[in-house]
Amino acid sequence: MCGITGILNTDGSPVSTNVLKKMTDAIKHRGPDGEGIWTGTSIGLGHRRLAIIDLSPLGHQPMQNDDGTLVITYNGEVYNFNKIRIELEAKGYRFHSRTDSEVVLKSYEEWGKKCVHKFNGMFAFAIWDAKAQELFIARDRYGIKPLYYYFRNNIFLFGSEIKSLLQHPDVSVSVSIPALNEYFSFQNILSEHTLFQGIDLLPPAHTLHVRCRTQELSSERYWDYNFTQDDSLTEAEFAEELVRLFEQAVNRQLVSDVEVGSYLSGGMDSGSITCVAARNFKNLKTFTCGFDLSSASGLELGFDERQKAESLSNKYKTEHYEVVLKAGDMERIMQQLIWHLEDLRVGQSYPNYYVARLASKFVKVVLSGAGGDELFAGYPWRYYRAVNNDDPDHYVDKYYSYWQRLIPDSIKQEFYRPNLYTEVSRHQTKAVFKSIMNGHGGDGVTPEDYINRSLYFEIKTFLHGLLVVEDKLSMAHGLETRVPYLDNDLVDFAMKVPVKYKLRDLEKVATVNENVPPQQKFTVQSNDGKMLLRKALTRYVPDEYVTGLKQGFSAPDSSWFKGESIEYIRTLLQDRRARIYDYVQFTCVQDLLQEHFSGRTNRRLLIWSLLCFEWWNRTFLK
Repeated sequence: MCGITGILNTDGSPVSTNVLKKMTDAIKHRGPDGEGIWTGTSIGLGHRRLAIIDLSPLGHQPMQNDDGTLVITYNGEVYNFNKIRIELEAKGYRFHSRTDSEVVLKSYEEWGKKCVHKFNGMFAFAIWDAKAQELFIARDRYGIKPLYYYFRNNIFLFGSEIKSLLQHPDVSVSVSIPALNEYFSFQNILSEHTLFQGIDLLPPAHTLHVRCRTQELSSERYWDYNFTQDDSLTEAEFAEELVRLFEQAVNRQLVSDVEVGSYLSGGMDSGSITCVAARNFKNLKTFTCGFDLSSASGLELGFDERQKAESLSNKYKTEHYEVVLKAGDMERIMQQLIWHLEDLRVGQSYPNYYVARLASKFVKVVLSGAGGDELFAGYPWRYYRAVNNDDPDHYVDKYYSYWQRLIPDSIKQEFYRPNLYTEVSRHQTKAVFKSIMNGHGGDGVTPEDYINRSLYFEIKTFLHGLLVVEDKLSMAHGLETRVPYLDNDLVDFAMKVPVKYKLRDLEKVATVNENVPPQQKFTVQSNDGKMLLRKALTRYVPDEYVTGLKQGFSAPDSSWFKGESIEYIRTLLQDRRARIYDYVQFTCVQDLLQEHFSGRTNRRLLIWSLLCFEWWNRTFLK
């Protein structure tokens, strides 16, 4: 796990070593254990090392193959690297280190771009091929590790984080209006754009070729999710196979030459991962983020999961640590948080920053339960709206309306400044939404078909946003986060599980505002998501955890934004000189804020996003 960056001048002009050094230094937090740069005539690769496997100098990067024709800078973990290494050794390859980095390099040497199909893990890497005069870049199936790039005027730049690209003198910062429109529509960016004009994010499961001889850049998708039902097994057989694959996934991701810990909430996903990991590590270290609920109200009174986490810690005999957040903790960390986050996506993420900082004091690797909800249908209040539709277009219209989490199309003209709205209106967010939704094969119109399309959309967008955020906020502290649910074998299996084994009641249709806390129900309180997972994981955690209501990881911000944090919000967002008002209309924002302050409408997601964009402007725009 590391930070990578690089420069390729496709016109053959020399690379500045000083600029490459600045780009590498900008992400030194990702790799405190070492640094390296390598330059050719028109190519330069940079690397910051977080040593996890083979801590010796033999793991130094950038790394060359035996004849020096290939050079790699690599970030990630390929968990099946030993198996691939044995296969390559049988073909005559010799290895000089015990690293997965060298396995990835020589896999490319043997199989070329098809090497990505061999890898089970998380990765983003770049390989310079001196013979072909090409740069080959790849990102893992799920987008766990980010990779950003810029290509203008024969200058190609890439990096694990945008801030490394900003060190190049040819890169200037301005706001991408299409990305801004997506962000304030979905609280996410669904396309390859970022808020930085001209800087894109390589999509998950994609490779990128930059060819110097033709000065061309081409991208190719090498894998995609495919939710198709397999009716050949009974529910009991599916559950038994799930247990086998789950344990295999967790054990597979424990490979490390440093200590591994685990996040531990009060839920079954992290609890089950902790159970399996604790069998391998005596006194496994676990980490929980709790919240001061003295000023919370309503459903947010159930947000603090410390007691349940402590109970699971006692059950598995872990060495347990906690951090407890108050309203002021968000305020004091915002500027630093946005500098690390840079690529604004999804919801309130400052608790992730704090719990990662806690974990980094004790371990260099931590396991996370991310992905279980998206694979096994953990958000039933979303999918139920997809059950009954007149036709596929009706389904897309309903789901698009639902996923406009912040500013719906109907009020965008009031929200954006007039000169900006003209440009915003040219970028149709519904077209972006529909293009992703239509990526799922098949044109079935049964309730199960629609729900599988929903799962496809959400895992491609919502989960991807969560993964990008988690990478930035853990690597801010030199901490590697691993996600066992996103093991290749487990994912391939989960996509084949029939919907009837994931959701209890497909006929229940409900309307729930995403701004309200996640356990808000339709007509009765329900725990009818992830049914197969609940059935399989009963062997790891007590029944009350398996049957409990679904609850996301969130602070009681709805209450804090009307109470203890209200003056902070007013100071930033009710000042006409705030930077956000270069883009959005002051009067409209004030009306929306007042709806929240008065209790008429919960605007916590919008308030958070406005705060983030204000700090983004202050941090990155001079």
